[in-house]
Amino acid sequence: MSQNAPGVSRSGSLPTLGDNLELTAGAERRIGERIAASIYRDRDYIDDPVLEEYVQTIWQPLIAAAKARGELSIELDERFAWELFLLRDRTINAFALPGGYFGLHLGLIGAVSSRDELAAVMGHELSHVTQRHISRLMTQQSRQTPWMIAAMIIGALAASKGSQAGEAAMVGGQALAAQSQLNFSRDMEREADRVGFGVMTDAGFDSRGVSSMFEKLQQASRINDNGSFPYLRSHPLTTERIAEAQARLQLAPPAADKAVGAAQDRFFHAMMAARARVLADPGVDVLRTMVAEAQRQPPPVQAAAQPSAADIRSAGVFYAGSLAAARLRDFQLARYFAGRLGALTANTPAAGKVGLLLLEVDQMAGVVSPSASGIDISKTASRADLLVQSRSLLAAGRAKEVGDRLLTWVTAHPKDALAWQTLAVAYGNQGQNVRAIRADAEARAAQLDYTAALDRLKAAQIMMRSNPGSADFMEGSIIDARTRQVESLVKEQALQDKLDR
Repeated sequence: MSQNAPGVSRSGSLPTLGDNLELTAGAERRIGERIAASIYRDRDYIDDPVLEEYVQTIWQPLIAAAKARGELSIELDERFAWELFLLRDRTINAFALPGGYFGLHLGLIGAVSSRDELAAVMGHELSHVTQRHISRLMTQQSRQTPWMIAAMIIGALAASKGSQAGEAAMVGGQALAAQSQLNFSRDMEREADRVGFGVMTDAGFDSRGVSSMFEKLQQASRINDNGSFPYLRSHPLTTERIAEAQARLQLAPPAADKAVGAAQDRFFHAMMAARARVLADPGVDVLRTMVAEAQRQPPPVQAAAQPSAADIRSAGVFYAGSLAAARLRDFQLARYFAGRLGALTANTPAAGKVGLLLLEVDQMAGVVSPSASGIDISKTASRADLLVQSRSLLAAGRAKEVGDRLLTWVTAHPKDALAWQTLAVAYGNQGQNVRAIRADAEARAAQLDYTAALDRLKAAQIMMRSNPGSADFMEGSIIDARTRQVESLVKEQALQDKLDR
């Protein structure tokens, strides 16, 4: 636990929680939830369990380090969401939102050279929230109601993609006010740099990730930013920021031999960066280029105990080629590239992701994967493994096993919308329609769409009344209780909207 006095950050001059901020943590969380609900419904929102698992291997150490350093207080940890969104966008961007919500564009994941570079960006964004920078910016707009602030931020995010919805959201000439909510002052940027640097290094990441990330941003800045680096517009580089970052790097201790960015882990990053580039939906021509590059790649001789830079690059090329070929419906070529990747990564921590890739190729091909027969889903602990394997087992007609395992999972992780959606399919395949509807309702509630969740729960109640025996007493009791809970949330949300207006 931190030895700091209440309300004083260990690393910065700006005070943290404990100030007389006009915007409370609870109010900021409510604003963040409204923005989050909008993002969940955005066509570019993506819940990819494989990429999400990779990002969490970076995010969770950062959160733990922020707590250990005293940057993240117990109160703020409990009140805020600390949730990440992945967005199917090829631009290089990341952003922090009110209430502990954060966005990562797939373009950023695909562009960074190491997990240390990604940790540098994520640590910076995390520090904007732990230092209550967003609350300060929103307090500056104290004449605006929280509801209007949320609407302006939603509009700014939509407008950043050239959406007409963004223009509609920012009515009344408030675009400038929305932009001010997303841009931090120079003092705040410097503090986020300083705190973020300490958080990422304490989390075990290589401090050189900061310098290499700055080099990328500097290069983009020198060519006047062609639009693929929106991060430069919301986080402008200054000579002062760069000089301070370089000074911190010179004082940082040497990287440990077993740093988080060690050679074996770079395999994993190369594969996940390649996945992000493909899932960002780059278009048919780019997918064909990825396939062509994989075809030109020489086959690996054997898995190296200490992979070289060429081996790591090859892993990314083969992964991208396999997934791109599958998206182009050339499944034979996709399996061939995955086989090469498997030979390259054999006996490394990345090998398991090759097996998931092969399962996904078979799923896209619409065939039952030969390896599905050997899956014991009752022993699967990883979210990525569980959800990818579940889809394969559903295709193999093993819906009951999937349902039993997913029920255990959502009991422990009730806010996992994708798990609930998959469970709904498993129940539907077994003819358990009431349970399927309830699982679908829980998925919508997990994504903060309480009105839709309530509609589904009421539909389940109607089905139970019209078809006695369609659900047992326990399931009926759960549905009735959840209906009351969600109905209360809908009313509370409507009342808060009215008060904020």
